Amino acid sequence: MISTAELKKGATIEMDGKLWSIMDYSHIKTGRGSAQVKIKLRDVRSGSIIEHTVQSGTKFNRARVERREMQYLYADDQFHYFMNTENYEQIPVGAEKVGDANKYLKENDTCEVVLYGDEVIGIELPISVELTITRTDPGFKGDTATGGTKPATLETGLVVQVPLFLEEGARIKVNTDSGSYIERVQ
Repeated sequence: MISTAELKKGATIEMDGKLWSIMDYSHIKTGRGSAQVKIKLRDVRSGSIIEHTVQSGTKFNRARVERREMQYLYADDQFHYFMNTENYEQIPVGAEKVGDANKYLKENDTCEVVLYGDEVIGIELPISVELTITRTDPGFKGDTATGGTKPATLETGLVVQVPLFLEEGARIKVNTDSGSYIERVQ
């Protein structure tokens, strides 16, 4: 069991016979009465998002999920293929389960595949990944008072804003939560 005081983003709970992933939560204390907790939940299987308000202290069943480190191999029209690094077993994962993680995955990268029993329910990426700039315009500083930015297309197809001094072929570190540029990698 998990109470409202122990909630955290990314935790998976069972409620009303469904698996829900906690996207966000906030405690609300009104002038009179008990405190409430407003939770933003995503249905793990269908992807639908709801907001649910409960009394502070409410308990939920914690879903027993397993996180297994796997290596990303390749993708075809329907599936993304991951390999268990311990026993070399390959598993196909549907594009809907991978979601936006495909913008950060390239061949041979490692990530965590989240399993509920034998069912894949999602992919967890590291906080940052290193990607190569494949296309960007030349940058001219001009009359800017602060450092300017320009759009750059990365090897996975993701477009991020980068500083003007970066050229094609440069390796950069990208935050996987916000999709923003962190720093240049030497």
